[in-house]
Formats: sequence, structure tokens, C-alpha cells
Amino acid sequence: MSGRTWLFGDNIDTDAMYPGFAMKLETPEAARHVFYDLRPGWTEQVGRGDIVVAGRNFGVGSSRPVATLFRHLGVAAVIAEEFNSLFLRNAINNGLPAISVPGARENITEGDVVTVHLTDGLVVCRDTTMEFPPLPPMILGILDAGGLIPRLVADGYIAASGSTS
Repeated sequence: MSGRTWLFGDNIDTDAMYPGFAMKLETPEAARHVFYDLRPGWTEQVGRGDIVVAGRNFGVGSSRPVATLFRHLGVAAVIAEEFNSLFLRNAINNGLPAISVPGARENITEGDVVTVHLTDGLVVCRDTTMEFPPLPPMILGILDAGGLIPRLVADGYIAASGSTS
């Protein structure tokens, strides 16, 4: 996948990504408030296929379904130096690639177009190639299905929503 980048710093809290007042709203409306205080107007600028790049401890804080909002906005992936483990699990479970890439903040400038190779463990930006541990087949399967629940439905472990069987 390839996409335009948006850069953020260290310790970006889920409260800053998804403000409390937006939690009462339906997904399309709530998505309009992502980074509401941190970066006003960002949701009008981000486009389908864009990639969020951040520093350390991205997604610290309470468990909020930020990955669902990112996907609604068209964000294709999140690259960070390091993720909060809860955010990482939520992202994967919701079908959003979240990859830890050492040196990402130093090597990527906002607006760069990067190419991410999940199976090979590579991020290419201009003339720089950064490595990360390739995602295991199980994680790739979850991402390819669009998240954990769709994967479990596809594999027959749970019934599809609205199914009468």
C-alpha cells in the first residue's frame, strides 16, 4: 500500500484522537472530530489511503474505538515508533494495520508518500527503506478480512450479523 503521510508526535492520547463528547455520536459524525483539539480541520484534509505516522507511545490512554474512526476517514495504516499495546490490539482487531517502525519520525516528512510492504516488513520513503518485523500470516489474515470479527465470520467460527442459523 502507498499513501500520503500525516505526522504526529509522542504520547498521543486516545482522548486527543477521539474527544469524549464525540463518543455519543454515530461513527460518521464522530469521525469528523478526530484530533479535534490537537489538529483542528485534519478530518477535512485527510484522504482515502493516507497514512498516520507518529512517535512513541501512540494511542496511550483509555480504550476508545479510534481505529474504526480512522478507517471511516480512509486512513490505510498507522506507523509509529511504538504503540500503546491496547491501541495496537484494537487497531488490528478493527482491520487497521498498525506497525512499529524504528526511525519512522526521523525519516518521514509530513506529506511524503510512503509504500508499506506488510508481508516483507518494509517501509519505503523517497530513497530510504526502513525495516520492521513482517506481520505474521494470522495478523495479515485479520487485516485482509477487515478485522477480527469479519475474519471469524469468514472462517465459520461465528454467524454473520443478521444470520438466522
